[in-house]
Amino acid sequence: MASRRSILKAGAVLAVSIAGRTEASPMKHVLMLGDSIFDNGAYVSGAPDVRAQLQSLMPMIEISFLARDGAVISDIHAQLGRAPQAATHVVVSIGGNDALIASGVLEERVSDVSGALERLRLIAEGFRQNYASMMKLLSGQNAAIAVCTIYEPRFPDPARRRSAATALSILNDVITREAFSAGASLIDLRLVCSEDSDFANAIEPSTTGGLKIARTIARFVGGQKPSADVFADP
Repeated sequence: MASRRSILKAGAVLAVSIAGRTEASPMKHVLMLGDSIFDNGAYVSGAPDVRAQLQSLMPMIEISFLARDGAVISDIHAQLGRAPQAATHVVVSIGGNDALIASGVLEERVSDVSGALERLRLIAEGFRQNYASMMKLLSGQNAAIAVCTIYEPRFPDPARRRSAATALSILNDVITREAFSAGASLIDLRLVCSEDSDFANAIEPSTTGGLKIARTIARFVGGQKPSADVFADP
């Protein structure tokens, strides 16, 4: 019969073994929502789209891809309705098409600067209401959330490019405020896609830009995410 000392020693070894055991980390499951910033396959001539590039960077994660070319903010509700419940991370790029729909304001004639600013304020307020409703839906997900700003289009006409960037700064301020208010992370695509080569055309990401976006998402998924953090590709 084993002595009391040997039994206690065996018990101690067992206790150490149990205490040192590590549970396997659950597989990360990324839900991608939004528009053609992610769903850019039609613009890269058969090269990998953002989803494929993210999967290549992180082959061990699962991706549920519901982003659709042409989507607007109000479409996120339907995309979420088709989403699985198991997502650990949700990343959203939306708002560019809403801005495009409202871009006619840049061609309007006004009598003074104050009138122009008021027109932009009204557009921004409608944008804010829609974006705030979307963020409320996203906040109901049991997952880490990151949303993207709207990058600056590469219109051939320099004057149009400058005016679009100025107007978008107002909408991007809305995105930033709503993201931080909800405790979400912000991926600033103005910093990620900052070169002409990042664009397949004036408003869609190229393979190069898509890879930068995928790398930034990969850092969000793989890192420890403090709230109100900004992720940008160097």
